[in-house]
Amino acid sequence: MRASERLRSTYEFMPVDHLVRREFYIWPETFERWRREGMPQPSQKYARQEPLATADLTEFAELFGYDEPGQVDIEMLGWCEPEFVPAIEPQTLESADGYEIVRDNAGRTVKYFKGRRHGFMPQYLKHAVADDKDWEEIVAPLLSADTTPRWHGFEDKIADVKKLAEQGMFVTQKCIGAYMYLRSLVGPEGICYMFVDNPSLVHKMMKQWFVLADTVISRVQKHVELDELFLAEDICYNHGLLISPDMVREFVLPYYRELLANMRSRQKKRLYFQIDTDGNCAEAIDLYLEVGVDIMSPFEVAAGNNLLETAQRHPRLVMTGGIDKRVLAVGPPAIDAYLEQIIHFMVKRGGYIPTCDHGVPDNVSFENYLYYRKKIMDMDH
Repeated sequence: MRASERLRSTYEFMPVDHLVRREFYIWPETFERWRREGMPQPSQKYARQEPLATADLTEFAELFGYDEPGQVDIEMLGWCEPEFVPAIEPQTLESADGYEIVRDNAGRTVKYFKGRRHGFMPQYLKHAVADDKDWEEIVAPLLSADTTPRWHGFEDKIADVKKLAEQGMFVTQKCIGAYMYLRSLVGPEGICYMFVDNPSLVHKMMKQWFVLADTVISRVQKHVELDELFLAEDICYNHGLLISPDMVREFVLPYYRELLANMRSRQKKRLYFQIDTDGNCAEAIDLYLEVGVDIMSPFEVAAGNNLLETAQRHPRLVMTGGIDKRVLAVGPPAIDAYLEQIIHFMVKRGGYIPTCDHGVPDNVSFENYLYYRKKIMDMDH
């Protein structure tokens, strides 16, 4: 099967020759470790071919047995941060022994360990929006769909996507999700207060999110039909939702319903809907099913997600992720035991794409990761 055919069949719970073979994400620090441990130079067979979704890992396809590229991403709506235009250039505000304070691309003031961006929670000192004045005067203009710079290069980008779609590529529209967007602008604590103290401002921000997303996507759909809307949400932690179900229903789901309805009205092809969230997503799944979610990822095991229980409770939910990063760090016996526990069942069930349950961290050795890749390819069909 071609990679795009395998992905579509997975989403439809139809037979596949083997499970989709790809990875969620690998930390840059992990690659640095693997190079020190003797990782060979990757193949150039699939050298970067923007705007492929897997462009950051396609060069490792042969080394790790990933599928050839079968998917193209459209990335004009942000992911972990909103797509500000003009962009905010990160700036180091203070540097001292052991830490640095940075103004990041979301307008936040953030304290990091010096020279490191993974493996810990940074300290967010300030967010871009504290009140209506911040929103109206500073942030809202950066999220306008009407500014000419937002559309620079659009025709060339969409022509590339259209060409790949005509070759059978699976086309995914990526977008920052509503909660991730609000959390990025206001902060996880600040947005909880704002839901109660200033809900009208929250709705103003969400209407701007919707208008920008709908405007960009409608223009995309004039050129190409989409296969998937994929939202980065990160609305959970290890005990469940970060906000109440009532808050999700008031401030998130109505905007998703309207966006999905508009997208589906503009094309004939089926549109799949995927949500990505960290943390324990059991309660979130039920909420997103209210707006027709098809796929969830990445099912962090350390956060309490049980892949098999979720698969049995939601037999038509496509699942991606669920390979415990902590097991990959331990070594072959633990990897064998873990994969034996889940892979045979998930192959039989269908609708599953195995990847690490978040980015592959730098406590996973090259030898362990290579062992995992070879082992799972022996079992995934």
